[in-house]
Amino acid sequence: MASVRQVQVTFDCAEPERVARFWCAVLGYVVPPPPPGFADWDAFDSALPPERQGSAFACVDPTGAGPRLFFQRVPEGKVVKNRLHLDVRVGPGLVGEQRLAALEAECARLVALGATRVRLLPADGHDESCLVMQDVEGNEFCLD
Repeated sequence: MASVRQVQVTFDCAEPERVARFWCAVLGYVVPPPPPGFADWDAFDSALPPERQGSAFACVDPTGAGPRLFFQRVPEGKVVKNRLHLDVRVGPGLVGEQRLAALEAECARLVALGATRVRLLPADGHDESCLVMQDVEGNEFCLD
């Protein structure tokens, strides 16, 4: 039986570095060091053929616990709802007004970073409240 060693989450996007830096700010991730022989990512990027410059970017969990996030430029724009999305867990264990306050505070922080609030899904007796949001390129995610 095969075992999973690592998971990377890949985003198709128009502006990889912009989207990556947004998610770094959301999750507390960092940009990994550039490949050996390059002082920084700009130097690496400028060494690529012109058609590949700016085509990819990544960020990583500095603790090593979370998956690497990879962002790749694609020619087509986003046209439909994501089939997969991230849940940013800001209120685990919280319920009612306490949970809503935590969600709203994080929502305000992320809107200031360029996110868009879509809608609140209120508690329904089975699930607690969560907020549906979009990142800087319209990819849906939830504050949970």
